[in-house]
Amino acid sequence: MSHPAGPISGPESIVLAWNFDPIVVAPVLTAAALYIYGWARASRQMAGRFDRRHLCAFLTGLVAVGVALVSPLDSLGESLLLAHMGQHLLLMLVAPPLLWLGAPVAPLLLGLPRRLRRAVAAGLALAPVRKLAESVRHPIVAWVSFSLAFWVWHVPALYDLALHSEAWHHAEHACFFITALLFWRPVILAWPARSAWPRWVMIPYLVLAEAQNTALAAILTFSDRVIYPAYAAAPRLADLSALEDQAIAGVLMWVPGSIAFVLPTIVLVVHILGPARYARADHDHPARIAGGRT
Repeated sequence: MSHPAGPISGPESIVLAWNFDPIVVAPVLTAAALYIYGWARASRQMAGRFDRRHLCAFLTGLVAVGVALVSPLDSLGESLLLAHMGQHLLLMLVAPPLLWLGAPVAPLLLGLPRRLRRAVAAGLALAPVRKLAESVRHPIVAWVSFSLAFWVWHVPALYDLALHSEAWHHAEHACFFITALLFWRPVILAWPARSAWPRWVMIPYLVLAEAQNTALAAILTFSDRVIYPAYAAAPRLADLSALEDQAIAGVLMWVPGSIAFVLPTIVLVVHILGPARYARADHDHPARIAGGRT
C-alpha cells in the first residue's frame, strides 16, 4: 500500500513502519472476535468436531493476513520486490489454507447475534445466492480465478500501478486473497464442504498450480533485466541491487511457494492410498446451527 511518508528509507525506520490501516485491522479483529465466540459455543455443542487445533489454525491465518498487510513488510514492499513477494505468499499460500483448516463456517455463524445469524442463513438459502455460490466455488472456476489473479497482477504495468496507487494495491491484495480462498476450499474441504469430484482430482489441481508458480519464479530468478520499472527507480536497501532483489524474490516464490503446493499434495496422496475412513453423521450441520436457539 502506498504511504504518505513514502517507503522505508533505512533500517532505523523499519520498527516504526507498522501500518494499522482500519480497512485491514477492522475486518481482521471482527473475524477474530466472531470466530473465538462462535468456536467456544461450537466446541461445546460439537465437541468431537471442533477443538483447539481449529482455533489455532484460524487465528494463525488471521495473523498471517495481519503480517502481510500491517507489518513493515507492507512498507518494505515499495522498495523490495522480495518483501512484496512475501506479502503475496502470505495472502495466497499461507493464510487461506490456515483459515479453512479452522473450519470457519459454523464458528462464524455461531459468533453472530441470533437474529443476524438467521438473516444470514435465510439469505444463503435464496436460489440466486445458492446458484452464485455453487458457481464461484466450483473447482474449475476457483483454479482459473486463482491463476488469472496470479498472472494478471504480475504483468509489469499492473504491478507498478498497484505500487503507486493505494486503491489499486488494496484491489490487488483483495483479488489475491479472495481467489486464494476459492482455490484452497476444495483442497482443504473444511466441514461442512462436500465435493462431487473424487479427491484424487485435487492432485493434478495442485500440481498444475505449482507448475505455473515455478514458471513465474524461474522468470524472476533468471531474468537478466529488471522486470518492474518501479523497483529499478526505488531507493535501494542493504546494498541490494534491483536485479539481485528480483532474483531473491524469484527464489522465495520458487522454494517456499512450491512447498505450499507440494505438502498438501503429499497429504492427499497418503490419504487416498491409506485405509478408508468412515464419515461421521451430520446431525450438527450449520443449517441447523444457523436457525437454532443456541
